[in-house]
Amino acid sequence: MDSPLLFYYNNPLTAFLSFAADRPGQKHFASIGTEFIMTIKKAGRIFIRLAAAILTISIVSCAPAPGKKVRDNVWPLPPDEPKIKFVETLESSRDFEGEDNLLQALIAGEKIEYRFTKPYGVTVDKEGKIYVTDVGKIFIFDRQAKKVDFIGAEEDSVRLKIPIGIAVSSEGLIYVTDTAYDKVFVFSLDGELVTAAGQKGEFENPSGLAIDEKRRRLYVVDTKQHNIRAYSTIDMGLLMTIGERGTNEGSFNFPTNITLDSEGNIYVVDTNNFRVQIFGPDGKHIRTIGRIGDGPGAFARPKGIAVDSEGHIYVVDAAFQNFQIFDKTGQILLFVGEAGHGNGQFFLPAGIFVDDEDRIYVVDQLNKRVQVFEYLGEKWKKRQALLQGQPGKN
Repeated sequence: MDSPLLFYYNNPLTAFLSFAADRPGQKHFASIGTEFIMTIKKAGRIFIRLAAAILTISIVSCAPAPGKKVRDNVWPLPPDEPKIKFVETLESSRDFEGEDNLLQALIAGEKIEYRFTKPYGVTVDKEGKIYVTDVGKIFIFDRQAKKVDFIGAEEDSVRLKIPIGIAVSSEGLIYVTDTAYDKVFVFSLDGELVTAAGQKGEFENPSGLAIDEKRRRLYVVDTKQHNIRAYSTIDMGLLMTIGERGTNEGSFNFPTNITLDSEGNIYVVDTNNFRVQIFGPDGKHIRTIGRIGDGPGAFARPKGIAVDSEGHIYVVDAAFQNFQIFDKTGQILLFVGEAGHGNGQFFLPAGIFVDDEDRIYVVDQLNKRVQVFEYLGEKWKKRQALLQGQPGKN
């Protein structure tokens, strides 16, 4: 049975140019107003310059007529049926605070806007609040209350330094890793510290987090110890360790991020092995997705990972400046993104999260924002049908 997502991966030259991004010996490369970070090797300088020239000519020759949008904020482009749609961008507290709150703050002479510095992780709770880890704090965007709160700032009991991974349980506990402390902190929804896990030497660069509600487990990725650990969410006791350093199946080389599917299967970004490994809830290896390369389905610098309600796997690649979408078997279906600063363009993307309504949240790190997309699948179609059935709705 064919997947409802169709394959769409174009401009391999752009993918090649982005492949060397953020590798040793970086140099900044500018083309058509877009910033690329490229590794330029001596042996490949002439080829890269030639490729860049070809890309520039291609872009100029294919430029749209004045007044026509370059993109319609959907992927793939027409005439193909769209599967992913851009929704909005979050950059600061201004994006959520209502006009009344802003006016009151302005009259009172208060600072009214807080912006991201270098965001990394993102998650969404059952109430729709969006949590974003940033340098020294966690942003909490509350759309219903039209406000933005913070955890781990200077005035709080625990001053976060480099929070990375974040997850929120159905019981309202906020779990966050901080690589500066090598700990996992647990906060209540009001920002009070509940507990902290991580004795001296227990963690070395803890990064990604995922919660298995059914099995009452918290999974923690330890990047420098090259493993995944499962802890009880009841008492934070260690239940299981998966992996060690290596290249074989079940081994890792600087893993970073993690997610779970509806069955409790574990998806781990094995960053320096340039792949995603999938394990069952028992820790046994199931499948490996991806390889090093510059083509469709390959990885250069894989980062965040997420799974939607239909089992599609989303993997961010900071070198390609996009996220790729795979089916359950690892077949590449679609990619979204390129280098740049507009909608659907990225500058070192990092974390990704898919909520219960199949909305996709991508941390666009060096553009200092979170871009929100939507998978136009079954859940979206049902919402549209409900809207069309309401009086006054088109």
